[in-house]
Amino acid sequence: MSVAVIHKRLLVHPRQKLFTTQGLLEVANVAGTQEPIYGPSAIQSVAKQAEITPYTELQPDDLKWLAMESTCVETQTFYLMADSGHIGMAQVIYSNVAGIRTTCQFNTKVFYPSNTDTPPLWSSDTLTEHSFSPDQLSFYADACALTLSPDHKTYTIKSATNDSSIVNLNVTRSSPGFQIGSNGTSTYGTDPQYPWGSMRHAFWPRCHVEGSIITQEEGEIDFKGRGVFIHALQGMKPHHAAARWTFADFQSPSFSAIMMEFTTPPSYGSTVVNVGGIAKDGEIVYAGVKNTATLSEGKEDLETEWPEPGKARFKWEGKTKDGENVSAELEGVLERRLDRVDVLANVPGFVKTLVGGVVGTRPYIYQYSPQQKLQLKIKVGDEEKVEEGILFCEATFIS
Repeated sequence: MSVAVIHKRLLVHPRQKLFTTQGLLEVANVAGTQEPIYGPSAIQSVAKQAEITPYTELQPDDLKWLAMESTCVETQTFYLMADSGHIGMAQVIYSNVAGIRTTCQFNTKVFYPSNTDTPPLWSSDTLTEHSFSPDQLSFYADACALTLSPDHKTYTIKSATNDSSIVNLNVTRSSPGFQIGSNGTSTYGTDPQYPWGSMRHAFWPRCHVEGSIITQEEGEIDFKGRGVFIHALQGMKPHHAAARWTFADFQSPSFSAIMMEFTTPPSYGSTVVNVGGIAKDGEIVYAGVKNTATLSEGKEDLETEWPEPGKARFKWEGKTKDGENVSAELEGVLERRLDRVDVLANVPGFVKTLVGGVVGTRPYIYQYSPQQKLQLKIKVGDEEKVEEGILFCEATFIS
């Protein structure tokens, strides 16, 4: 089933009488309340697709904005690691609340090198007059453009929506992009043919970055370096889709290792879905679902009551497209966090509407990049390599 077909069917899910399970679902979708307990059978993890097709390389159609007409949050996010030591993010968010209101946002974040005491820069601005190119591959709004080149290899991100961070970047993929399975999508619902929700990720795991972000604090920051591009779509309210997230982005001279893991709320059996891959210039070494993300040595954050992690371990297991065994491991102390993001205090009102007033929903994102470079230990067939690089890691707690 294609991504487009999945999201068309999200709009035509059979409706039942109020106070049936489906009726409770409808109330949850509109009011933001907790969902009923459906159990793990109500999520069709992308891992099932991966049993037959571990991954597919991205084609232009896979990069199209879906811009759903029902509840969704769709993002295109660029994570940046500059040669100067700066770490950054540029992101466009498209959000629809119950088919009633659509809002778009442009976000920028800059982390300064660890030898400075400059706090992170965060800019978030509502966009006006948004539109898409006829092929749905590029996004436009007043003072903001995210355009894909004709050869589908480079995104250009330009934004003058905020004087604190004027963005002019080119992100060019150095390896093929990938999605897990045939379409990168997990679906939610008791009838797999008519899902009521979805989660999709598509990756450019290894990119070359050129350009700059002009800030009021430091002037023009040259972001020449490496990057990652992720196109994500949550075809339902975010706190209904996932209760926790872990994200890892490791970049070294020869390898890029990416992992995205989420755990569903109890409504879907607290199911863990993990997607990830390893790439080098011109090649996907491995992509699949047999990965693990372990956050340990947690210490309770007294302000949020979440267990702030102190150490991380990421493991990738699978095969190359030629059938060679691949195993890789990355482990280390996370050190002092770069930032702790109170999501509800930093996002626009439309996202708060999506989360609603659910009891127990306290979304916080903990962000890290250890000053001590970590080592990726990777074995492909009989060949073993160890390479130092930079890790950017996020631990997100929602409910």
